[in-house]
Amino acid sequence: MIDDPAHTATFAQSFLFWMLDAGLVIISIAFFVGAIRVVIGPTIVDRVLALDVLVGIAIGFIALIGLRTGFALYVDIAIALGLVGFLATVAFARFILHRGESEDASSFVTQDRPEGTVKDET
Repeated sequence: MIDDPAHTATFAQSFLFWMLDAGLVIISIAFFVGAIRVVIGPTIVDRVLALDVLVGIAIGFIALIGLRTGFALYVDIAIALGLVGFLATVAFARFILHRGESEDASSFVTQDRPEGTVKDET
């Protein structure tokens, strides 16, 4: 009875669907935890990192949905989301870098100047 090919195919399909469901539950929990990290954050770097993790989780979610439905188009969507997520991470990193430079520059401007330089009396 166990060596029956029809039984083996049925068991393999049901096992695949159970594991896909378990994967969707795990990915949903991970997405919820990542979303909490974005909100709580304490710093902007934590938020950017959490957003990058959320993109990775969304790619995994799309891949699981693609396996469940059997549509290969979901792979292309996951690749596109990965590229957009990478570009967003780079843009956020550049924003944080330039924001840090402007804060350093503003603190430099507000420091006391050496004697002989002109100060604005505004």
